[in-house]
Amino acid sequence: MKLLHVRITAMALAAGAVSAAGASHRLRHPTLAAAVEDAHTNLVARFVGPEGLLRDYEGEIPTPADCRDCRPNAMGWWSPIENGPMFTGPYLEAVCVRARETGSAADRALARKLAGGLMRAASVSDVKGMVVRGFGTDGVCHYPLGSEDQTIPWFYGLYAYWRSGLPSVDEKKAVAEKVREVAECLAANNWKCPCDGAFTGESRGSFMDSGLVFRGASHSLFLLRAVWEMSGDEIWLKRYEAALGKRQKATSLTMLEVCREGWATDVKKFPADGSGMWIYVCAQGCLARLAKMDPANAGCFREGLARNAARARKAMAGAAAFSNKIERPFKYANWRTGYRWRPQKTQKEADEVQGTGNPAILGKRKRYERNTMTLPLSAAAVCSYAGVARDEVEHTLRSYDYSQINLCEFFLAEVAAYSLRAAQRGSDSP
Repeated sequence: MKLLHVRITAMALAAGAVSAAGASHRLRHPTLAAAVEDAHTNLVARFVGPEGLLRDYEGEIPTPADCRDCRPNAMGWWSPIENGPMFTGPYLEAVCVRARETGSAADRALARKLAGGLMRAASVSDVKGMVVRGFGTDGVCHYPLGSEDQTIPWFYGLYAYWRSGLPSVDEKKAVAEKVREVAECLAANNWKCPCDGAFTGESRGSFMDSGLVFRGASHSLFLLRAVWEMSGDEIWLKRYEAALGKRQKATSLTMLEVCREGWATDVKKFPADGSGMWIYVCAQGCLARLAKMDPANAGCFREGLARNAARARKAMAGAAAFSNKIERPFKYANWRTGYRWRPQKTQKEADEVQGTGNPAILGKRKRYERNTMTLPLSAAAVCSYAGVARDEVEHTLRSYDYSQINLCEFFLAEVAAYSLRAAQRGSDSP
């Protein structure tokens, strides 16, 4: 098997020195392979935490006291450990493909480390079924409020590792058992994501009847089908088949029909076409995986993939606005002083506290990177899962000097590169 970086070099050369016709801004990399290696090197060196989860940015890590007192807030939003499973899950899939392609011991070790981080994220809470957002300085402490946003990428990443051929027999068994354990806890909790600590007994986010219809449908169907494949227990297949025809409360459509329509059902409530697109990347990945898992309904899932890609495609043009000049120090990292903290006894209070950011302290760089880096790379990933817009995807990935980015969200460049390659060769991976 040829190495992936050789393959994508050939793809880049075939597409020409500038991948997208008429592109007006200067590319930072001569080939797609060079861009992917730049992203990979910077991501691993700067953002993979010691426990195996991606960190949002380089900055002070919360202590056990911070997590207990909910500083800067009970979700851990705006801290470096806000989105561990949410980012690590889809990234792990890309790393699994990379490790199989290269055969590199370092790549295999990285995949194992990331999988270990996800496993740990569902093992440190005293509340079964909780997937924590990340780990504080002691490698155990965490914020008490999780979410569906963290939980579905957790399933997604561990499923990719389980089926990758990388884990040993014992590792594969342990992953399947942990996935089934969490899924059973969610089912017993009416598909609500549990919290712990001072919020034990509460939940944050849910599956099946999510307020965002498309995300709820794509996430739920993927979860059920994946757990069936990993556990072999027919109850999960029956739940999946029943869920396909389940009508969502907010629409007359079944879950399968919602997936066919794509995220258009969610746009009135959430900016999936714009600033919120990064939150939909894993949902698009779920559709891509479902199209391979379920041949009988693959056509519906592919229609949803294509519709989402058509809505996302134009956002890749935003890469031209990125300056490729880093802000140092990164003011957004001032999470200790940038918010008006107070004790939080309710989730409503936590939501209020997280919204008290002081722009004079936190700066504007995060929003700038979200708009000119995260959004274009999210669009590239969405199109890659659908196997479309190859030239634009390559052009977008080659536009960035990844050493000049403060947010770890450029992991989406690797997600896009490896997903596009898999879609183009029509294989069952990632």
